[in-house]
Amino acid sequence: MAKKVVATLKTGNGKEYSKVITMTKSPVTGAYSFKEIIVHNEHVKDAITAPQGK
Repeated sequence: MAKKVVATLKTGNGKEYSKVITMTKSPVTGAYSFKEIIVHNEHVKDAITAPQGK
């Protein structure tokens, strides 16, 4: 499924978007989890610094 999203982003207006992957560590188990979102290039810094919900 990810390949389809990436292929779609490379055409037309898709070049204006970036895939942001953030990593959070669970305070209980110590395990890391990853969250992937696609945001407009102008909002990448906001997506990185935004608090991650559960």
